[in-house]
Amino acid sequence: MCGIFGLIAKTGASPDVPTIRHYLQDLFRLSEPRGQEASGLAVIADGAAQIFKRGMAPSAMLKTRGYGEFMNAAFSSVGHHPDDGLTAPVAAIGHCRLVTNGAEIIPGNNQPVMIDQTVGIHNGIVTNDSALWQSHPELQRRLETDSEILFRLIDSYVAQPGDLPKAIASTFGEILGSASVAFFRIDTPGLVLATNFGSLYYCHLKPAGLFFFASERFILQSFLDQNRRLLGNIGSNVRQLKAGQGGLVPFDSPEPALFSLETGSPLGTAHKAAELGQVQFIATDVSSRLVDVRRCTKCVLPATYPLIEFNGNGVCQHCREYRPPALEGRDALETVLAQHRSKDGSPDCIVAFSGGRDSSYGLHLIKTEFRMNPIAYSYDWGMVTDIARRNQARVVGKLGIEHILRAADIPTKRRYIRKNIQAWLKRPHLGMVPLFTAGDKFFYDIGRELRRELNIPLVIFCAGNPLERTDFKGGFAGIRESEHGQRLFAFSARNKINIALFYLGQYLLNPAYLNESLFDSLHAFRSSFLGRDDFLYLFHYLGWNEDVIDTTLKREYDWETVSHTDNTWRIGDGYTAFINYIFFSVAGFSEFDTFRSNQIRQGVITRNEALELIAKDNRPHLETLYGFAQQIGINLEEVLSRIDVIKKLY
Repeated sequence: MCGIFGLIAKTGASPDVPTIRHYLQDLFRLSEPRGQEASGLAVIADGAAQIFKRGMAPSAMLKTRGYGEFMNAAFSSVGHHPDDGLTAPVAAIGHCRLVTNGAEIIPGNNQPVMIDQTVGIHNGIVTNDSALWQSHPELQRRLETDSEILFRLIDSYVAQPGDLPKAIASTFGEILGSASVAFFRIDTPGLVLATNFGSLYYCHLKPAGLFFFASERFILQSFLDQNRRLLGNIGSNVRQLKAGQGGLVPFDSPEPALFSLETGSPLGTAHKAAELGQVQFIATDVSSRLVDVRRCTKCVLPATYPLIEFNGNGVCQHCREYRPPALEGRDALETVLAQHRSKDGSPDCIVAFSGGRDSSYGLHLIKTEFRMNPIAYSYDWGMVTDIARRNQARVVGKLGIEHILRAADIPTKRRYIRKNIQAWLKRPHLGMVPLFTAGDKFFYDIGRELRRELNIPLVIFCAGNPLERTDFKGGFAGIRESEHGQRLFAFSARNKINIALFYLGQYLLNPAYLNESLFDSLHAFRSSFLGRDDFLYLFHYLGWNEDVIDTTLKREYDWETVSHTDNTWRIGDGYTAFINYIFFSVAGFSEFDTFRSNQIRQGVITRNEALELIAKDNRPHLETLYGFAQQIGINLEEVLSRIDVIKKLY
């Protein structure tokens, strides 16, 4: 079961802010044995509720820079006078998570949760949550955890503040299982507690203006004993909130007003919520690492982007030096294609066809608009998704295009990936992440081979549009981005040497890379950087429009997408979710940040729109990660936990 705890310090309370922060750290550490898979805290001060949480043990979270910055911001508006105490009330609730459902690598599954009017924490298991979602179709589910249904139901049953005890009673009347909850509502100036199994203990220290609660008597009593010097000789003031009871604890008079979970009626001299006054707050979840990273004021590239430089206005050099891509144009493309177009309908070009959106749309254009007679080819190296394979079939089937498939020794390729991931974890460096995907670079060799086999000189690639450049991967290897055009691997000879030297250095520093994949990786380097690149790149001629591409593919080919995101980029690559998890976890950004930044520079979206999109794009998708892990044979939880403790760049 999870550990929950919290405190209230009323206006005029004796402890200063550093002491309150000390109290919260002690409560975290004492509650940690109840759950070490995730942790989080919500703080209310001066009309604002801020939430911070991480998928890690409390002792680890307390050491992060993000937690320190969060605490500084949360308490920034609260002052303390030696004679008058705190200038405003402070309240906090914390959670130490033992995962029962909803993986901790998804930030939204961790607590405190923010649901409409409520910021809350839950200890226990609601065993009939699936049935409750079905019986309440009017409620919208957004999380995987069973805790969500509790707060959604409470919100739905509250018509006005005075209804809160009855709304809680109605909710507890529907659930099965166990629940101890603590939460704030924006219309209720106090802390709300409730339990159906008695795992809540509290202490009101009236002279000091303080209120504390925790999941166990031992935890709370140990906390009081540890802080006796600060709190004074308080005696034994720990009380239990018994099974079937709730309590309203006003911020400025922290004595619980108890009520029954059977009826919602007061117990003793309980206050009603409507009588507590009106103190509202605005709730904000600042858990995302997006807020931990300084970003360009024009695009969304962060300070952790390799070799980035900001001017005095906070604008990065990529925005300052940006020039719209000089496309060669449709007429120029038609001129090239006309030189190869067959007159008798025989094949006249070869199109690299991954099954992703660009290659699918490109094949559509080449056949239907430019009247070419292509042969499509694909290279399956084990990380092509089933969706990509189905989309390949949809497109070539409707267009009536021959489709040549080359498949690698897939079990061997996947074993190479596993070995290189295991090696990388021994000495992680972001510049070495592209090694995991070395196996797909033979795509270019196959294009060259088919040109010879079929005697068709024109090979067309539909990749390489300027919006999807991910040059930062080379940046982590020390290679500065340059205006090398938009060709896939048109690096200078000097940069090719520098990349080779970087990899050699990493291999020497980490002998685990010297495994059976070595020769495969060397061939991939040769194919990418040393092979002749005389392909035609479709989007070096034509403009690229994401909406037009998506609309065309869905309308003409019933093109399949994925359910967890509206973004159709990379859905054909089985490894993308994993490598983006690494980049986001360690550097605070991913491929999607570069993509959206390029869209900003081209005027496709605004910066605010980009921030909203990357918040969605960078959300890890558990099903995809598990699928990748199963394919290559790694323990996902073990690998992600090792990634999460890598020293961050922010």
